[in-house]
Amino acid sequence: MTSPTAEDYRWFEADFARLAEGYCVTLVHGIAPAEVLRVLRAEVRGHCTGAGTLDDHAYEAALVHQGSHGYIGVAALDGWSVMLEPNGYIGTLGGALTPLSVGRTVVSHFRNVNAVDHFNWFENGQSRLHFEPLFAHHRDGSDPDSLVTAMREVGFTTEEDGVDDLDVVTAAAFALAERVTGVRLTPEFLETARFVEGLAPIPGG
Repeated sequence: MTSPTAEDYRWFEADFARLAEGYCVTLVHGIAPAEVLRVLRAEVRGHCTGAGTLDDHAYEAALVHQGSHGYIGVAALDGWSVMLEPNGYIGTLGGALTPLSVGRTVVSHFRNVNAVDHFNWFENGQSRLHFEPLFAHHRDGSDPDSLVTAMREVGFTTEEDGVDDLDVVTAAAFALAERVTGVRLTPEFLETARFVEGLAPIPGG
């Protein structure tokens, strides 16, 4: 399999337009979906098939809980748990990423309707890399430059005077997450995945 680039994830904007406006994807290695929910102190709300159904349920939950909780779905894939949050952001918070990453690797990427975006790579409770995809020249974490070559290859602009396109960097975030984890997300996975659903308190909220 060739190394992924943004071109390999252009389907996300085209096939999941509503989700692409606001989402968070978190990949957690070596842990079952139910354990992800336990670590996040989430109340299990059942199961659903496909990101579209999860999106509907998340919208309904947001009307009730008004920001105090986040609605998440977690599905297993190739030894990882894929946590999907339609219009959510728990996977961007240190209060979630730190405990989830103890003894393992966690990678997340996020975008909201206002074009705020984040990419996180945590290892064993610590941030190795964090940056905003639209401003990939500014990075922090314990190893902020370790992925610079890969970032350029997948489609990010890492020079300070560079200009990025939101759709490109969203696809590039998926590609960079795959380079770190080896997990390739596909339209078929998002359409058919069996998600365990949970209502989780916002860490620090």
